[in-house]
Amino acid sequence: MTMRQSFTAVIERNATLTGEFTTEPYEAAWAREARWFVRVLDAAGHASRMRVRTQISPDGLHWCDLDGGTEQSVDPREGALHSWPAEGFGGWLRLRGTVVGGPAAEAATDAGDTADPGDAPASVKVLIYLALKS
Repeated sequence: MTMRQSFTAVIERNATLTGEFTTEPYEAAWAREARWFVRVLDAAGHASRMRVRTQISPDGLHWCDLDGGTEQSVDPREGALHSWPAEGFGGWLRLRGTVVGGPAAEAATDAGDTADPGDAPASVKVLIYLALKS
């Protein structure tokens, strides 16, 4: 009988994210299971939230979205801790995302409009963990 191994990596610690971002990559080829945890410490700007996708890589250099780019929403109004699994991944994992403001700011961003210069930029301060099990 083989004992299962587990490890939790802190990918981002007290990071303040704005606009588009990617996390540090993490090599996880030994693991069978992975789960992301994002803990929101603070949010600035009107109704700031994040839209994120899990990305995979065979070498830690070239990336694509896992399973067609299923997007996760990290909204501080829905709680401070958010989690989702990553299944069938390759050797490396990371998150790619965007910090956006409320519905009006998001609609303007999606339409290609620029934000009003008087608006404070949306930002989210987070801890991001990657929990792995063999």
